[in-house]
Amino acid sequence: MKFKDYYETLGMPRSATQDEIKRAYRKLARKYHPDVNQDADAETRFKELGEAYAVLKDPEKRAAYDQVGSGARAGQDFQPPPGWNSGFEFGGRDFGAGDGMDHSDFFESLFGRQAGGTQRRGTHARGKDHHAKVLIDLEDAYRGAQRSITLRVPVPDEAGRVIMRERELDIRIPRGIRTGQHLRLVGQGEPGIGNGPVGDLYLEIGFNPHAQFRVDGRDVFIDLPLSPWEAALGCSLILPTPEGSVQINVPAGSAAGRQLRLKGKGIPGNPPGDLYAVLAIVLPPAVTDGEKQAYRTMASAFNFNPRPNTKGNPS
Repeated sequence: MKFKDYYETLGMPRSATQDEIKRAYRKLARKYHPDVNQDADAETRFKELGEAYAVLKDPEKRAAYDQVGSGARAGQDFQPPPGWNSGFEFGGRDFGAGDGMDHSDFFESLFGRQAGGTQRRGTHARGKDHHAKVLIDLEDAYRGAQRSITLRVPVPDEAGRVIMRERELDIRIPRGIRTGQHLRLVGQGEPGIGNGPVGDLYLEIGFNPHAQFRVDGRDVFIDLPLSPWEAALGCSLILPTPEGSVQINVPAGSAAGRQLRLKGKGIPGNPPGDLYAVLAIVLPPAVTDGEKQAYRTMASAFNFNPRPNTKGNPS
């Protein structure tokens, strides 16, 4: 997927105000509207202008685009990094376009296909709910925790430029929460109109990347390196888990890729997940003469062909 420079599409600098972007879009949209312009590429150009404007006219979408696209250039290979919008607070259900247009894969990779819901605005109306994604440590899901988080909210300044304001919140992370679940913070959304109540804030939970563990639902995985003799003869080892170390027995004759299951040692819940130790066999290096001789001794001691189904191997 290629990066799209929406500012370049509209011929505007990144410092442009919202009013400047609106004027640039209206001028170009009139120029390239298919009912007016009969050039072969007019319709394509018109759609590109509409997509760029759908992002840059909206302070929330624009701030998100500026963040993820910082340093990127038009046409270069691009993929949004995992968790790129963590800590970014926005109104509505999601970043959906909501305009019925057929947008590019690039647009949908950032903002999705589904449109955020609209709310009726009257004299007295409830404030819009806000949403944000936050990343927590895996250990917090095992134990529960109290954490202070910082959210960034895009707002236009007096000159019409989008700036980021920060606010801090203290949240309670319940034990057993999984990635993709939401925490509801009542009254932390947008203020209501008139006597309307304040909206709520919904925090979507994700996990920070971990140096040791991988997560799939409630199940947790860890790679367990073994020496050849530990795998062949079996052994007892101390295995780290997110809630403390446990002893694990590796059966004799274990092969690389085998998964040893620790029932109920995954993310807590009803039922809890499991923890899997994925075995990996690590060969010691043969550097010294003694180490090389040890491998020669093994070669002569075993009548072992690691490639029995491959033709042409020397005997």
